[in-house]
This record gives sequence, structure tokens and C-alpha cells, in this order.
Amino acid sequence: MSPVDAVVTWAGDEGAAVVEVSATGDAAKAVHAVVPDLLADRVASRVTAQDTTVWGEELAEHVADRLGWTDLHQTSRGLVERLATLRAELRAEGLDRVVLAGMGGSSLAAEVIAGTLGVPLTVLDSTAPAAVERALGGDLRHTVLVVSSRSGTTVETDSHRRAFVAALRAEGLDPGPHVVVVTKPGSPLEDLARTEGYREVFAADPRVGGRYSALSAYGLVPSALAGVDVGRLLDEAAEVAPFLAEDTEANPALVLAAALVGTRPLRGTVALVDAGSGLYHFGDWAEELLAESLGKDGHGLVPVVVDATAPEATDHAPGTLPVLLNPLLDDHDAATAVEEVADPSVPTRHVAVSGEFETGAPVAPTEVTVAGSLGGMFLLWQYAVSIAGRVVGVNPFDQPDVESTKAATREFLGGMPSLEPPAFTDSGVEVRATRALLDGARTVPDAVTALLERLDPEHGYLAVLAYLDREGRAAEMLRGVRDLLARRTGRPVTFGWGPRYLHSTGQLHKGGPPHGVFLMVTGGPASHLAVPGRDFDFAELVTAQADADARVLTGLGRPVLRLRVDTPDALAWLTGSVSRRTP
Repeated sequence: MSPVDAVVTWAGDEGAAVVEVSATGDAAKAVHAVVPDLLADRVASRVTAQDTTVWGEELAEHVADRLGWTDLHQTSRGLVERLATLRAELRAEGLDRVVLAGMGGSSLAAEVIAGTLGVPLTVLDSTAPAAVERALGGDLRHTVLVVSSRSGTTVETDSHRRAFVAALRAEGLDPGPHVVVVTKPGSPLEDLARTEGYREVFAADPRVGGRYSALSAYGLVPSALAGVDVGRLLDEAAEVAPFLAEDTEANPALVLAAALVGTRPLRGTVALVDAGSGLYHFGDWAEELLAESLGKDGHGLVPVVVDATAPEATDHAPGTLPVLLNPLLDDHDAATAVEEVADPSVPTRHVAVSGEFETGAPVAPTEVTVAGSLGGMFLLWQYAVSIAGRVVGVNPFDQPDVESTKAATREFLGGMPSLEPPAFTDSGVEVRATRALLDGARTVPDAVTALLERLDPEHGYLAVLAYLDREGRAAEMLRGVRDLLARRTGRPVTFGWGPRYLHSTGQLHKGGPPHGVFLMVTGGPASHLAVPGRDFDFAELVTAQADADARVLTGLGRPVLRLRVDTPDALAWLTGSVSRRTP
């Protein structure tokens, strides 16, 4: 049997790691190939020092205001006492229901934090009328709304704020004591909050972008108000920070960065598999970090969040890199399988391990495993993905292609006619696509087949984009469709709820490798819920967002098939038909 390379690294006290990373097979070879160059250029210590030239002299000015995340475990300390005081005041007044209105990096981390620590937090990151109505349907007398937007102009979040303020007034309540704002200093939202007399305004660190903001006010404010001990979260990050700053082969961030982007040929699909990590929906947060940070200029990885039984996790396809999110154990069992090699240049608490396994041993031929405390994992992944951006040659802190869909949305809301009428209707499902894509198809199964035939058999991926209520009946009906399509196509399949994905994988769809094909599912509104002060309602907003993204993707030459369902029966029929092959 041929040997399989393996690298294991961990950081923390002896017998009690804070984070662990292992890489086997091609991923381990990538570590051996890439890490020496990162060490020679002192990349880890330079990132920690917020050296703007890490990503090249030409990008230095563009990343200068994006590196504050490296020391948030220190700079966010001042929030802890302030948040504890505010939470005590809110609870004393009976305000114990926390709703977070925010998109992408302004909500994903808080959702992970609250879910992992088991505290209730309602996250509103949808413009589907049913989702907004459900959030408004709670007891508003006991509700505090956290409005989180870095720019202060995010259309979804502004619409949510307007709806809540109107609903509070309709209940005879003064909105001011019920609203807390998190935004960057000087934003329009900060000015509005002070003018309207909102309860508290947290001016977040302007040197931190959304997807790197987990340990900033964007992640900490809603989490703390919901009941999380955010000081402990910062402690966990502080515990691992010194190790991530070291220029040593034992640095877990360097190992993870190299494993992610250094395989040759590149394993362009990253299957994020929760293997009992105990970290609630951490894969969703990592998906945004990977997709938005690396998916640009024609480069990028396709992150696919799956469970352990999904085809991407079990088929060992040569283009897929399985990344297992494991539980953090008190001991380090993996180290017993190989010879531990202490790195003399770092403290003895930090161990790098390398060696060979026989393929008959219980180790996957190519696989990455990652484990850690929640605060440690946030910082580890941010280091690793930002360093991966340097290896790939992209700016990991911008999202140059996100604005195109926002601009198109504004055009549709401003009166631009919606997209073309349906090409045909089948069993209550309206079908829209270019004539060239449909190629004569007159049924939904034929149309889906026509789309899937556009998949590149070596590099292609399918993105299922659902502009529906992600917590309602639609979610139940669509459960399992992703796996069925992955088995049918033999290619990776991502799944995103619209408009949430626009702030996550949307950058990759437009700026990454042009290998995606897109199946967009939209629905007719069960109701028209007003956006106060605007000349559109939520049903019109979510429709405009879907129309806009379809138009932008089609304009880039990406194959897009749109299926609109107006009734639960039509959706039920659709979910059964999309995975069915035509003769």
C-alpha cells in the first residue's frame, strides 16, 4: 500500500488544544509545498502587525482599512461591560426578546454564536413577506430590535427597521427604547438613530469588513443582548491569537490556508461537513468567508455545506476537498498515530506533527479536519482565508461584484419592467430562461435537464437559489433536493436562500470561476406587506432582488433557469420533478 502524507498541528496547553488542524493526502502535500514560502515571507506575523503589503504593493491602499479584525479580541473588550449593563436594563424593563435585522456578515456570526451557546435570537435576513410577518408576530412589547448594517444603507435591513418601527407605533409603543443600532461611525444609519432617539448606537470598528466582523460589535452586540457571555468568546480568541501570529510550520492558520488553496491540481470544491463540532451552522459562516473572500477575478473555491452522508462528503471526487468540522477533544488522539515533532522555534505548547500513514489505516486519502473553541475558530478561519487570498493573488477583503445586483434591484424597484414572461407553465410552475438554454423544452423536467446539460463535467457546479421563506413550509419541502440533484449530476450542488445568499455566495457566482449553472426558485406572495415610507412592499422587493440577480448572471453568460411556484401544491410537485431525469 502506498503511503499517505499527513500533517497535524494544534495549539494550546498540553492535552487541551484550543484549535486543531490536520491535512492528509493531497492536502498535506499542499502544506509541504506552500507553507515554506509563507514562512520565508513572514506572512503570519505581518498579518498580525496589519502590514498592508502582505497582499502585494498594488493592493496595499485597498486593504489599509480592513485589517482591524486581527486584534478584535483586545479592542472589543470595552464592549463587554457596556453590553452587560444594557442587557440588564432591557431585562429589567421586560425587553427579553431579541430580533436581529442584518444581512451577511452583519448576522451570520451572531446566528452561529447564539445557536452554539443555546440562547434564543431571532435572525431576520429575508425579505420574503412570510418571514418578516413571523418576526413581527412576536410580542413587540417585549422585543428589542438590533439593526445591524455596516454601510447603514442595506435595503433589506432598512426595510426591516421601517416595518418594525411602524408596528411598534401601531401597538402604541415608542420605538426609541426598542431599537439598538450597530453601524460604522458616520453612516447614515448612525445619524438616523441619533435623530430618532434610538436606545443605543454602537459605532463598530470601521477597519473591519462584514465577514471578518464576528468578534466586533456586529457579532457581539446581538449575541450579548440575547444572553451570551461574549467576554468568554473573546477569551477563546485571545488564547489562540499568539499561535496564529507565529511564523512557524506549526501555525494552524498557515496549514489550513495551504491545504485549502494549495492542492495541485486545485481541488476547487470545499465540502464543509459538520462532524459533530457542536458549533451551530458554523459551515454557513465559513461558506460566506470562503466565497466572498476568494471568489473574484476568475478565481475562487466553491464551498458546499453538507452533512456527512452527502455525495460531496462520501464520493471522494478528485476535485473536492472534504473539510470536516470536528469536536474539540480534551486530548490529542490524532497525535498518537504519527511521530510528534516539536518545533524548537515556538513554545512547547504548540506542536507540529508530520508523518506517513498507510492507506489501510483509518485516515481519508485526502481530507482536512478542523476543530476548536468558537472564538478560536472564528480567528483561525479569518487568518487562514485571508492568507489563502495572498496565495491565490486576490484581495480577500473586497466584494467587487456584489454591487451589480444591488444596482439592478434599484432599477427594478424604480419601475423597470420585470423579466420576460414565462416561456411556458407546467403543473402550476412558470418557467423562464433564454430560448437557447431551453432548446425546445416544454416541461419542467425537460427544462431542468437542459440546464444540467450545461454543467462542465470536470469543474461545474449547480447553485440552487430559493427566494422563499427559509423557515416555513417551503424549507420542509425543499429539504433533500440538494442531495438528490448532487447524486443525479455527480457534481457539487450549493443551496442558498435569497436574498441571504446575495451577501454570501453571490460574489462567487459572479466573480469566481465561470463554471456555475443556476436554478432559481421563486414564489408568489401570500400577502403584500408594506415597507413604510417606500413605494414598494416586501413582495415587490424580494421579486426585484430575484429578477436583478437573474439578469446580472445571465448578462455574464451564466445559465439561469427560473421556476416560479405560487401554491404549496405546485412547490410539492416541483420538488419531486427537479431531480427526475427525462428519458
